Amino acid sequence: MRVCILGSGLTALTLAKALVNQNIFVDVVSDVVNFKINKSRTIGISSSNFDYFNKNILNIEKIVWKLKRIEIYSDNLKNEKILNFENNKNQLFSTVKNFQLYEILNKSLSNVDFCKQIKSKNKLVNFKKYSLIINTDYSNSFTKKFFNKKLIKTYNSLAHTTIIDHENISNDVAVQIFTKKGPLAFLPISKNRTSIVYSIHNSNNNLTENTYKLIRKYNLKYKIKKINTIETFDLKSCMLRNYYHGNILAFGDLLHRIHPLAGQGFNMTIRDINILMDIIKYKNDLGLPIDSSVNSQFENNLKHKNYIFSNGIDLIHEFFNLERKLNNTFFSKSVKLLGKNSYVNKFFTQIADKGINI
Repeated sequence: MRVCILGSGLTALTLAKALVNQNIFVDVVSDVVNFKINKSRTIGISSSNFDYFNKNILNIEKIVWKLKRIEIYSDNLKNEKILNFENNKNQLFSTVKNFQLYEILNKSLSNVDFCKQIKSKNKLVNFKKYSLIINTDYSNSFTKKFFNKKLIKTYNSLAHTTIIDHENISNDVAVQIFTKKGPLAFLPISKNRTSIVYSIHNSNNNLTENTYKLIRKYNLKYKIKKINTIETFDLKSCMLRNYYHGNILAFGDLLHRIHPLAGQGFNMTIRDINILMDIIKYKNDLGLPIDSSVNSQFENNLKHKNYIFSNGIDLIHEFFNLERKLNNTFFSKSVKLLGKNSYVNKFFTQIADKGINI
């Protein structure tokens, strides 16, 4: 039996590695000959997902930067801290550069008997031979034909991403500031480098110079030496109405794309991989076929959870966006008050770590 994965990005490689580790033959099919990955982008991985990744996919201990705490601030309260997340472990969250994770995954799959990477522009692919096809690609014919019914929300914002070089500090605390322009995140990736994700409302590419000034304005602790090139991308959230068509399963950002303010996009994908692998392993252990029944079980298990979680992230965005429009401090003060309750704080920390478990 062979599983086909369509795509060439992080989701495709991570899923391929998880399947190969279960001795399942995988073909990773892509029409992108020279895949390029953005070097200014980083990924946040929660503590439980980091443990799962290391144990079941690939040990990435050497390439991540561990964070002990996440602090939330509000511009409306003059950059006063309104929330503080931490746990009893040394690691609450980890950050990793996209390209480093991509390179280590790609290397782990090269010259592996259970995995073949196929560039479909150079070769015709017979998709009928696969009992299960997992699609992570936005642009192929399967997506256009079977996965075009979506719930889409446009945020009228651009995400500005870059990396700042600064003087050495311990740098183990991530910071999220809800500014009047939109949410701004400082995500440490080493002692002297920090990733920036700034989602600016009503933004356009002409605002790049202004973004440099805003980063310096809201910088709370770094002695900045250099702000590297700023990359931008349009912000939308998207949820597919149907997770699968026959034996073809949508996966990753194709399945659910959310606002980056909470750094939960790839975390949702890792949780999805966890559930998918449990279904496949259960069927394998019983000698049952890996076919379209996997897809229906996957959708039944996860669709409602992902819907609730995605809407929860959107609610956070709208909550602070409304406060920004009203120029009022009521919401920030309310959140700060709730955050002082240890039970509420623990609940939100667990949701951020493990997602929705209902």
